Amino acid sequence: MSMLSFERKYRVRGGTLIGGDLFDFWVGPFYVGFFGVTTIFFSIVGTGLIIWGAALGPTWNLWQINIAPPDLKYGLGLAPLQEGGLWQIITMCALGAFGSWALREVEICRKLGMGYHVPIAFGVAIFAYFTLVVIRPVLLGAWGHGFPYGILSHLDWVSNVGYQYLHFHYNPAHMLAVTFFFTTTLALSLHGALILSAVNPKKGEVVKTAEHENTFFRDVLGYSVGALGIHRLGLFLALSAGFWSAVCIVISGPFWTRGWPEWWNWWLELPIWP
Repeated sequence: MSMLSFERKYRVRGGTLIGGDLFDFWVGPFYVGFFGVTTIFFSIVGTGLIIWGAALGPTWNLWQINIAPPDLKYGLGLAPLQEGGLWQIITMCALGAFGSWALREVEICRKLGMGYHVPIAFGVAIFAYFTLVVIRPVLLGAWGHGFPYGILSHLDWVSNVGYQYLHFHYNPAHMLAVTFFFTTTLALSLHGALILSAVNPKKGEVVKTAEHENTFFRDVLGYSVGALGIHRLGLFLALSAGFWSAVCIVISGPFWTRGWPEWWNWWLELPIWP
């Protein structure tokens, strides 16, 4: 059936978490709901504050606009607007928008009778951001440890944090995160290529079936996880990448203050070496 007839069939009332029928509405093809309204609100306010912060700054160059967190002297307190207060409010708006979007996804899942895999997966991405701007700064005792909002300034922050721990790629959690990111790319490229090769044949050839797909990987690797299995594997790899990336930064500072190469001294001190 076409997508339009499908939407008419499943565009049903109910499933809302807040607001009942009052917020149970669509705008065109988009379901809104209470959390759609709050997403729009937080997004507009946050974007407006970023534009205002740019207007207060020395440049309109998109690459150089910078909304910096408060100075470390403010600790975990509120800072004046032009000295980091804007960053604090924008951060609250970002968390409000991300959280609202995830809850809107929950409402859509409830309407369609689906599982909550998508909002849970998005929640891991929100957790990674929350770790950077809330958990780690709180553990270190100052909002100033959060990253600035800007393109070049953010890249500078990443570089500075890396050099602060000498060689950040020696961070074991960072190693896990990068491994999962690369493996996610490999798994997705293999899966995407397999599906395209099966259902997008040359002109005049028939579309291949799932049996062909499974047989290909059995012949190449000796085993095929199947259509459901590859999506479970992909979800695991992607969520693991996001989770360990959050772990790698939250342990840098609150739990380990020296250069990361030093952490590996335990390996050199094992009694198995002569």
